[in-house]
Amino acid sequence: MRVVSLVPSLTEAVAVSAPGVLVGATDWCTHPADLDVTRVGGTKNPKVDRVLALAPDLVIANEEENRAPDLDALRTAGVEVLVTEVRDVPRAFRELARVLDACGADPRPAWLRDAEAAWARPPVLDPRRTAVVPIWRRPWMVLGRDTFAGDVLARLGVDHRYAGHPDRYPRIPLDELRAAAPDVVVLPDEPYRFSAGDGPESFEGLPCALVSGRHLTWYGPSLAEAPGVLAEALRAALR
Repeated sequence: MRVVSLVPSLTEAVAVSAPGVLVGATDWCTHPADLDVTRVGGTKNPKVDRVLALAPDLVIANEEENRAPDLDALRTAGVEVLVTEVRDVPRAFRELARVLDACGADPRPAWLRDAEAAWARPPVLDPRRTAVVPIWRRPWMVLGRDTFAGDVLARLGVDHRYAGHPDRYPRIPLDELRAAAPDVVVLPDEPYRFSAGDGPESFEGLPCALVSGRHLTWYGPSLAEAPGVLAEALRAALR
């Protein structure tokens, strides 16, 4: 079977669960580190002709990360496209099993069973805390309603301030983010690469947790260690 993945977290899941199946992946597919496949461009701008040249039996995509016109072009060319939709942790597990099964792998590999066990009893902050979760700056954008990352944090005892916003990734002025007075500001290193020198200075007086975007937003093998890694980063910021 020949598979092209347009989703970094799914690339990692397939690569470690069905070695040799992947023939193409995006430029942003950084895991596994030794992945040796043809690169087909970005998640938002894949080179459709390059994908087609690989003659894939299946292309794996996501309704949020990939654009409908690109997926439609692949379908028009006769390629099967599997589109995932992930808005919370339980759905991530179901979609991962569906993807792995479609790729001819064990739909419940050991890493996925470990991840399910980890999320069955995640470390929960007590008392619960509130957060603002920027994902971009210039302009400032944050997690809004119905997001996977928001559900991840909620399961760890962190309720983000804009979970009820009508938009999934609203643009919120910085002064409003500060005025929301969260217990903690969660700053992931993707999609915007927040760091110790780029982000916390905008929230003077508020605890900031710098977290791995792979653990906060990816649904793949990183799910097994995400609860512990994220909980420790949050606790460290709140000490």
